[in-house]
Amino acid sequence: MAMPQPRMDWTWEMWEALPEDDGNRYEIIDGELLVSASPSWTHQRVLALLFAEIFPYLMQLGNHEILFAPGGVRFSDRRVLQPDLTAWRFSGDGDGAAVVGDDRTLILTVEALSPSTARYDRYKKRPVFQQQAVPEYWIVDADARCVERWRPEDADPEVLVDALAWQPVAGAPPLVIDLPRLFRGAHLEM
Repeated sequence: MAMPQPRMDWTWEMWEALPEDDGNRYEIIDGELLVSASPSWTHQRVLALLFAEIFPYLMQLGNHEILFAPGGVRFSDRRVLQPDLTAWRFSGDGDGAAVVGDDRTLILTVEALSPSTARYDRYKKRPVFQQQAVPEYWIVDADARCVERWRPEDADPEVLVDALAWQPVAGAPPLVIDLPRLFRGAHLEM
């Protein structure tokens, strides 16, 4: 479960000193350290399937990439997050969130829900990604077989169950993900 640690003002430098190979994910939101345990197999499968859909699409667009966690997204010394997936545009031009010390622009973050992290993904991390103007934040709920899509100005998510269309570059054809097929694969129902 993502548990807040005893109150102290955690910073980027302190985060960098944490162990990388202990099976935990460490994040900082406004100076508060959150620790999450390793994810489930279904969680990992749904992310792998999403990655497999998004990676070739971004390669065709050029000047983009998608990465798996762990990997810190540093908005400030007191805001360091590790989304499950992050998509980036190189050169920092266009719409997206600026990240400290990076020559890329964050254009998408994805979190796959786990029972232990759902509250943090929805109520702690989502507002941060919206405040930082990340164009899209997807919360993938493999158990409910839906994706909540959040944009910076949204008060409520767009809940998608059939298809997810994403168009990070105006004028380019959108990526359309068949969600029932994605979730069947995540649950090994194929």
